[in-house]
Order: sequence, then structure tokens, then C-alpha cells
Amino acid sequence: MLDRYSDDLPDLWQVANTLADAARIETLRYFRQDGLSTESKRVHFDPVTIADRNAELAMRRLLEELRPDDGIIGEEHGSKEGTSGLTWVLDPIDGTRGYISGTPTWGVLISVADADGPFIGIIDQPYVGERFEGGLGRSRVSGPLGTHPLGVKADVELSEATLFSTFPEVGTDEEGAAFRRVSSKVKLTRYGCDCYAYALLAAGQIDLVIEAGLNIYDVQAPIAVIESAGGIVTDWEGKPAHLGGRILAAGNPELHFAALSLLRGAD
Repeated sequence: MLDRYSDDLPDLWQVANTLADAARIETLRYFRQDGLSTESKRVHFDPVTIADRNAELAMRRLLEELRPDDGIIGEEHGSKEGTSGLTWVLDPIDGTRGYISGTPTWGVLISVADADGPFIGIIDQPYVGERFEGGLGRSRVSGPLGTHPLGVKADVELSEATLFSTFPEVGTDEEGAAFRRVSSKVKLTRYGCDCYAYALLAAGQIDLVIEAGLNIYDVQAPIAVIESAGGIVTDWEGKPAHLGGRILAAGNPELHFAALSLLRGAD
């Protein structure tokens, strides 16, 4: 794949970082500000704010200028068909519940995908100032501690693993029971963080992320970042997960297999 996009790669990375810079400005403009109003997109509480919408608009305007032939899939403003074979998948604020609560672990997700899935991804945390980049020869984090290569923990067993999920109630009752089978076998289970959990896995800080009910814009950037760092992301059947759904991310094949077996119902 690297050969296929080698001529385009410098431009794709430059544009991706330009989008992330623009989204930082828009999201930080409203973060922890009095009077930020929210509305829910669904019957259950699924908040969206002006920051979500404006950040995505800022990125889409840049793409119309810099990459007009590419497609776009965005959480807040829908899809645009392209002619280049490449699609930008945008989540302007992954973790809006955390954003409106003032916690710092929400993020901006940007990825570039072709028919085979995402091959460039950015997980950006504007408030903390960390940017995780992965795909096609790049795997790094930059932020307050400088710039460092990403890398998963490659030799952790299930009994020593740290597992993250965004919500304690993982999907349906059946999916929640499957999650608890894994949770009961690991050393530590933590909740919250949204996309930041995937960034921590790529950085070698945690070992597993298991979630259900995700959308395409929730997963594509994390997949590219984690795979660039040596990790594995599939659905709960071990199949490609770039369209969303039930997600299992692991730092090494043995850990992935052990978690996958428990999700499928094996003891």
C-alpha cells in the first residue's frame, strides 16, 4: 500500500495535520466556556454542540480547497462522494459527553481511507496538546513531552492486562455479559476516555479496548494509529472493523486471541 500512495503521501499527511490544527481552534474556542448549549441527536442522550459542528465545517472547507476530489464522511454534516478513490472520515469531537463535562480526554479523529479501509489516522487531543499519528510508515505522538515513536506493549498476558471501555454498560445485555467475561480475567478495568483509550493502547500504556455500537467515524482513525504501532483491531469475530460495530483492540496477537475467545463465549 505504501507504494500505491507514495507520491501522494506527503500531501495527505500535511492536509491531515492542517485539518487537526483547524479543529483544535474550533473545539478549544468553546471548551469549558459558560453558556455552551447542547442538544441531543437521538431519544437517548447523545449530545452535539456548536463546537462539534463548527470543527467539522472548518475541516470540510479545507478539504474542499485542498483535496476537492476526495470523498468525505463526517459525523455531523453527512457524506460527500469523491472521484479520487480516497475518503476522509471525520469525527470533530469524539467524546462530546466528556467535552461538555470539562474532562480533557475527548479528541478529534481524522482518517484517510480507500476501499480497503483506513491507512492514515490522527487522534488529536486539543486541550492536552497531544497528537497521535499513524499509518504508512509513520507512528508517533507529539505533545508536551516532545515527539516519540508509538509502540504497543507486545508481551502482556491477559491476567496482567489493562482493559478500557467508554461505558460500563457495553452495548446490549448479551454484549455486556461478553465484556464482563474478559473484564473478570484482566488485572485492571477502567472506563471513560473515548478515543483517548485507543491512543493509550498505541502508546503502550494500556493493553485492550473493547466496545460495541461504534460508527465508522469512531473507529477509522484509531485503527490506523493502533495498527501502525503494532497492535490489532478487529470486530468480535476477528474480522475487519473499519465500518464500526463491536470493536476489540489489542496490543499483541496472543492477547487478542484470548480476549476474542472470551467474547465468543469460551472460558
